[in-house]
Amino acid sequence: MQEKMKEIAARIRELRTLSKVSIQEMSDYLKTSPEIYEQYERGTCDISASVLLEIAHRFDVDMGLLLTGEETRMHVFTVTRKGKGISVERRKQYKYENLAEKFIHKKAEPFIVTVEPKTDGKKPSKNSHPGQEFNYILEGSIKLYIHNNEVILEEGDSIFFDSNYEHAMEALNGKAAKFLAIIM
Repeated sequence: MQEKMKEIAARIRELRTLSKVSIQEMSDYLKTSPEIYEQYERGTCDISASVLLEIAHRFDVDMGLLLTGEETRMHVFTVTRKGKGISVERRKQYKYENLAEKFIHKKAEPFIVTVEPKTDGKKPSKNSHPGQEFNYILEGSIKLYIHNNEVILEEGDSIFFDSNYEHAMEALNGKAAKFLAIIM
């Protein structure tokens, strides 16, 4: 996985350089420090799927290009077979599987997200990103922390929220949870 992180980091750095965008401009755009952004480009810092999506938006490329290095070209439809989506393990607490990396000009990014149970007893770290998000619980139970609220979601439950508000998910009952996440 470390090698995959380095490949994605190199693509991000190349896009920024070719676009003549400074590190400061990118860090301002992503609302992070230049030091953190530089870590993204070195592949030494976890990048959430939402941040990858924002980077793709900034450079007007599809997120699939960042993930795979290949231009997306499907216009009518794309099929992703079970377990064959591009895996994005950018944050330690979540594993993302992109379900439409080959479709061009998407208006949303669909993922299967797996959340492993925490063993340290601490609340998960929150993040935020522009846009909206829809989550549908496929397996297990999660606790969603969002803007001073805690919401328990069970298999079959769903939530739609403004992802500008800080949020995080935690698997419950000592079991991994899986959900469909659509980031718009």
